[in-house]
Amino acid sequence: MRDLVDTGESRYLEELRASMPEGLVEMLDVPGLTPARVHRIYEDLKIHTVEDLEIAATDGRLAALPRFGPKTAAKILDGIVLVRRRGSKRLFHHAAVEAHRMLDAVRSHPSVERAEIAGGLRRRMEVIDTIEIVATCREPSNVSQTFARLPGVQASMSDDGSVIIEFVDGVRVGLRCVVGDAFGVAWWRATGNVEHVAQVSERLATRGFTITADDKLVHADGRVVAARDEDVVYRAADLPFIPPELREGLGEVDAGADGALPRLVENADIKGVLHCHTHYSDGKASVGEMAAAAQERGWSYIGITDHSTTAVFAGGLSREKIVAQHDMIDELNARLTDFRILKGIEADILADGRLDDCDGMLDTFDFVVGSIHSRFSMTGAAMTERVLRALDDPHLTILGHPTGRLLLAREPYPIDLAAVLAKAGEVGVAVEINADPRRLDIDWRHLRAATAAGAAIEIGPDAHSVRALDNMEVGVGIARKGWIAAADVLNARSADGVLAFARARRTHD
Repeated sequence: MRDLVDTGESRYLEELRASMPEGLVEMLDVPGLTPARVHRIYEDLKIHTVEDLEIAATDGRLAALPRFGPKTAAKILDGIVLVRRRGSKRLFHHAAVEAHRMLDAVRSHPSVERAEIAGGLRRRMEVIDTIEIVATCREPSNVSQTFARLPGVQASMSDDGSVIIEFVDGVRVGLRCVVGDAFGVAWWRATGNVEHVAQVSERLATRGFTITADDKLVHADGRVVAARDEDVVYRAADLPFIPPELREGLGEVDAGADGALPRLVENADIKGVLHCHTHYSDGKASVGEMAAAAQERGWSYIGITDHSTTAVFAGGLSREKIVAQHDMIDELNARLTDFRILKGIEADILADGRLDDCDGMLDTFDFVVGSIHSRFSMTGAAMTERVLRALDDPHLTILGHPTGRLLLAREPYPIDLAAVLAKAGEVGVAVEINADPRRLDIDWRHLRAATAAGAAIEIGPDAHSVRALDNMEVGVGIARKGWIAAADVLNARSADGVLAFARARRTHD
């Protein structure tokens, strides 16, 4: 410890690193491999690289290890595929932390006048490959070269003020430096995807404008149009400002031209949260602590949805726990002012499509979130039938994380989502955007189909702690990306509105 304090380095740490094959750390990134399993593989098979692990999973040696077997070996092979596909990708919330750290560094450079985040992060993509930043610089090449030489940079490519930097930990940053009058064009071009930029550029061309390689907006008469912000680009294309989340080339340009862009939901539209866990199951905080934190965030209600009885893995609620929790909620509500705690449950959708009935107590809850937490390997037809049957249960208010995906870790289970969305709209069940950044499920690409089918959208933080209530900001971003307006969102309604929605479901037909 003394050498760590004196020199910033640790001989003991270096000795540990030297004694551990580098590949073991990489193996821990493979879904399904715990430290104990990696240790077993290393001890028994002397394998310490992902490449050798793949061979052992293929030739049968991995399946032959005690407590592994063919199914485990197959899952590890699938995990290796996911890791390779993931590459330098980061979940949105992790990339956002890295991006703001890098943005602060860019803004602190003496030659930088303005800098902003662009790219997929600004469009609120759920997974980010490259962090993109655009900056107005007095000396563009000087700024880009400064960051290309940062400690920890493994590779970089530079060209006229632009640099792509790859750090040793896999983080990729693209930095575009331009002069002031070009910032608006550069920011717009670095934000929209290829299709969006091409569609807007086509409209610009029909109106006599071109964009040069150095991000200048030039009219056919030779005028260079100062574009210190993006609205100049859209005005030149005879378009309203298009929110960054929509810039995917999926009809937003035509909708803008027709005056048909929706007023997207905003954080301020959210009245409460409906998917939250406490220490009654697998949460980290009490009911009172979660309620107080929700009230501090400006919401007027919280729905407590601890796991149902069959969810033994998550400390599912027994009849006694349900009674105790409901008594506590009644006591807290009697003392609260301008705030309500709703009694909810996250009921498991069982393999045959029945909802876990919590020992016959589903009628005692204000609303029910139904979710799948097991048997992910069912066929698409069986999984679809399972969910469709659950939607027939009048207790079900919200279909939780509808495809079961874990970003960069687990693919969605096979399911006919079109059939599920149509049924949800028909029977009056809301479909969840699970705002946990590891899920963000339902995929934003399906949200327009959900609302077209008549389904309400619930944005749920799936909060297992006070801090995780802040997942809502990410969830709202995903809703905006899916063209969702406040009128589409269940928890943009008051508590009475949510209760009325749940009651209508129970009296359907």
